[in-house]
Amino acid sequence: MKFEEALKELEETAKKLESGDTTLEEAMALFEKGVGLSRQCTKLLEEAELKVTKLIDGGEEPFAPSADNA
Repeated sequence: MKFEEALKELEETAKKLESGDTTLEEAMALFEKGVGLSRQCTKLLEEAELKVTKLIDGGEEPFAPSADNA
């Protein structure tokens, strides 16, 4: 999943949680999903930051797509 997709899904999950129209079980499942999406977004941002740092330092080809992000 790409960053934008994960972020959109995280936002939708947060809206559902904030609505208060869920049972405790549904809220817990949504919260668990949200934590996973948040971790995925953080990982993707960290990878992008590392790539930018490498580019600035001159150690990598500019924005070559990686196999797992294609």
